[in-house]
Amino acid sequence: MKMHILSGLEYKGWWMMCIQTAFAVITDPIAVVLMFSRFGGVGRWTMEQILLIYAIAVTSYGLAESFCRGFDYFPWKMIQSGDFDRLLLRPRSLFIQVASSYFHLHRLPRPLTGLAAIIWLLARMNIPFSLFNFIVLLTALTGGLCAYIGVYIMTSGIAFFTVKGLDWIYIFTNASYQVTRCPVEYMPKILWGAFTFFMPMLVISYYPASAICGWGEPLVTGFLALHAGLAFLGFSLVIWNIGVRHYASTGS
Repeated sequence: MKMHILSGLEYKGWWMMCIQTAFAVITDPIAVVLMFSRFGGVGRWTMEQILLIYAIAVTSYGLAESFCRGFDYFPWKMIQSGDFDRLLLRPRSLFIQVASSYFHLHRLPRPLTGLAAIIWLLARMNIPFSLFNFIVLLTALTGGLCAYIGVYIMTSGIAFFTVKGLDWIYIFTNASYQVTRCPVEYMPKILWGAFTFFMPMLVISYYPASAICGWGEPLVTGFLALHAGLAFLGFSLVIWNIGVRHYASTGS
């Protein structure tokens, strides 16, 4: 990480990319703000409630994007080019080598902005700071980090057989946190099922938010984020290990 940061700082315009990312994150939910300012609430849902779920999901995604971006580039940068052969010769974990192969400084504004939004929204809704809320939020972000890392790893594992990236996998990364703009009871059943029982995006965003704010869901569901994230990560690592075992190299 230190090496990537120092190399990035060599470019005089690095700070412009950070501003661009922060601007994109801040303006992304503007459609929600405009909708609620025009029509008021959606059923029992307020703007702050929707944005809180969205901010938790964005923060988790931003953390995974910042620290495991190497898996996102893996199909193009290591499988097709043959660079993965060199990683196999090094006495270090393949997971660490691939994850740390890329680290972009300008990705950090996404999780930082998301975390600031969470704090602001909780204060705006008069949710008191307590040890319970802190633990729920911490487990939600940790579970979300594991879940989004799992998506990247799953993509890389499948790439051993397709020799390229799979664009449909972005449904579970960039597109997944956009789903949180829709209140759960108005969400199509197929989306609710996919983002609850397969990629647990709602488990790491909606249910922790409900436990913190008291929206009627059982409190125990607020602690399922870490378990769901670890389970999905474990499933993805199985696919990754199968791909590594079937890797046939690129020759000379």
